[in-house]
Amino acid sequence: MNIIGLDLGTTTLSAAVLDGDTGAVLETLNIPNGSNLPPRQPFERIQDADRIAERALGLVASLKEKYDVSAIGIDGQMHGMVYVDAEGRAVSPLYNWQDQRGMEPLNDTTYAGELSRRTGHHVPTGYGMATHFWNMLNDNVPKDAAKLCTVYDYVGMKLTGRKTPLLHISTAASLGLADLEKNDWDMSAMAAADIDPAMLPEVTGDCALLGRDLDGIPVACGLGDNQASFIGAMREMAGGVLVNMGTGGQVSMLTPARSAEGELEIRPLGGGQAIVVGSLLCGGRGYALLEKFLRSCAKLAGAGDAPLFEAMNRAALEFLEDDDLPVVDTRFNGTRAMPELRGSISAIGTENFDAGRLVAGTVTGMAREARSLYDAMLDGGASPATHMVGSGNGIRKNPALRRAFEKVFGMKMQIPAYGEEAACGAALFAMAAAGLKPSVEAAPPAG
Repeated sequence: MNIIGLDLGTTTLSAAVLDGDTGAVLETLNIPNGSNLPPRQPFERIQDADRIAERALGLVASLKEKYDVSAIGIDGQMHGMVYVDAEGRAVSPLYNWQDQRGMEPLNDTTYAGELSRRTGHHVPTGYGMATHFWNMLNDNVPKDAAKLCTVYDYVGMKLTGRKTPLLHISTAASLGLADLEKNDWDMSAMAAADIDPAMLPEVTGDCALLGRDLDGIPVACGLGDNQASFIGAMREMAGGVLVNMGTGGQVSMLTPARSAEGELEIRPLGGGQAIVVGSLLCGGRGYALLEKFLRSCAKLAGAGDAPLFEAMNRAALEFLEDDDLPVVDTRFNGTRAMPELRGSISAIGTENFDAGRLVAGTVTGMAREARSLYDAMLDGGASPATHMVGSGNGIRKNPALRRAFEKVFGMKMQIPAYGEEAACGAALFAMAAAGLKPSVEAAPPAG
C-alpha cells in the first residue's frame, strides 16, 4: 500500500509517497507556493487559498497517476485562517501566520492583547482567532462567511467535497482559544470575546478521516506542520528534541504536560500525546535577511546581485570555531510573547567586524535562540534530551547551521534520510486515520 502525504508550507508545497509496509519514501515533489497576494494594508500578509488548493490538488493528481494509493494525509502552515461559505467555498484570502493585524492598537493594548485579556488565553498576532477578532471589530468578516479554518483544512475539503471543515485538535490549538482537555473549543473564552460559535468548525482529538476523494481514497483530517514534522522526523519520539528551521523555526519535545508558560506552548498530537514547542519567528528568514544585506553591499560595490548563500555557508564554516565572533540576537521579528522585540548585533571589535565572522555569528545566534527555548523546557520540568534531530531546509542546506546547533546544544544532530519530514508525518498519520495501522506509533518509521 502507498500513502500520499501533502505538506502545504508558506513558501513551498510538497508531497511524499510512502510505502505503507516498509516506510520507504518512494518519491517526493516540491513546487513553489506561488500564492502571495499584495497586502491591502501594511500589516496584512495574505495568500490566495484557491491558488494553493489548485496547486496542491495537482500534486495529488500527478502522484495518483503513478501509484496505487491507499490513503492521503495533509498538513500545513499553522495559525493562519480562511473563511468559507455554507457550500465550502473560500470567501476570503488566507490570512497567514505572518499577519500582523493583531498588533494594531486597541484601547490601552493591541487587538491580540485585548483578546488575551478577555479570554485568559495567550493568543499572539498571526493566530487565526486574533485575526478573526480584528476582522470582527473592523467589519472585515465576509457577509457570506459560514466557518473559519486553516488552508490545509480547506484543501482537505476540496479533496473530499466536504462543505464544512473538520479540524484536528492540533489545528484548533494553533488558531487559539482551544480547550486541550476537552479536545474542543473553549466556549467560555469565545463568549468572553463575543465570537459567534456558529463560525467554529467541528474539532476532533482522534486520527480521524475527513472523507474520501472522488476515487474513494480515504483522506485524513489535517494536522499542523510542526506536529507532522515531529511524527515524520523522530524515529524515537520519547527522549528526543526536534529542531526545525524553515521560514520560521521550532524546537519540540514530547511532553506529558498540558500547559506551558512564557514562549512555550503545548501542541497536541492526538491520541493523548502532546509536544511542548518553542517558536523562532524569524528562523531561516534571519539567514535570508543577512544574505539580502550582504547582496546589497556587493551590489553597492559593483559586484553584481548574485545569490550568496553558498559563499556564506563556506564562510560560516571557516570562522565558526573562532572564540571572538559578533554576538547576533536573531529575534528580528520579536517573539510570541514579546513581538515588539528586535534583533541586534553586538560585541563588535576591530578584529571581528567582517562578513565571514558576521555570518558565523548569525548561525550561532540562531542556535542560541533555539537553545534558550530548550532550556525553558528543561526549567519547566522536561527531561534532558538524549538525542537531537534536525529538519527543514535551513538545516539540510546549511552545514554551518548544523554545526552551530551541535556546538550550542552539545549533541550530535541526526538528519533524516528523506527531505519532506512533514509530508511523511502526514502520511503516517493518514495510515492510522484510515485504519491501515492501529496507531501512528504502529506505522513504520519513514525513511
